[in-house]
Amino acid sequence: MLYILILVNVAFSMAAFNNRELKDKWTYSPYLVKHEGQTWRIFSHMWIHVDVNHLLFNMLSLYFLGDLLMTELGYKYGSLLGQSHFVALYLLGGVFATIIPYFRNQDNSSYLSMGASGAVSAVVFGAILWRPDVELGIIFLPFRFPAYWFGIIYLAYEFWADRKGGTGIAHDAHIGGAICGIIYILVIYPQKGSMFLYHLTQ
Repeated sequence: MLYILILVNVAFSMAAFNNRELKDKWTYSPYLVKHEGQTWRIFSHMWIHVDVNHLLFNMLSLYFLGDLLMTELGYKYGSLLGQSHFVALYLLGGVFATIIPYFRNQDNSSYLSMGASGAVSAVVFGAILWRPDVELGIIFLPFRFPAYWFGIIYLAYEFWADRKGGTGIAHDAHIGGAICGIIYILVIYPQKGSMFLYHLTQ
């Protein structure tokens, strides 16, 4: 399922790169959702990207952290149910990513966003909560550090950047996706919350 999600993202994004009408129709617009009833945009935005770099960054993040989480879910729930949880988390993350932007921009006709960042953020934080002890690396940095520190630093940066504004990036969508990932794992496996706190206090 991980490879299927990546392939679907690549296929639709490549199509949107060459089809302005498709990109315009699938881009997330809270204004059009509210005033024109174009609710499909809540789901369609997560399958297209601004450019190749945007697509590549999201798919690499999805591949590395998604592979970790789907493997862990498979160990816990078996292949079929584990993959079902993974897909559900991904899709819900993409939907959650639209909630904060909707309430902020439902009457702002100029606000537009697209990309799988919120869905990927849900997967990333699902993986972090599931395996807070695993060491993660960041491209161009020569060292690795525990996943729980990555999660804390990432969220702190996203909140700061969201308040600062002016980046052209939907940081509130990333935050929404991250919250979804945390909630989803706590719902299906509540013990992961105490395990995360244990690693955080060591």
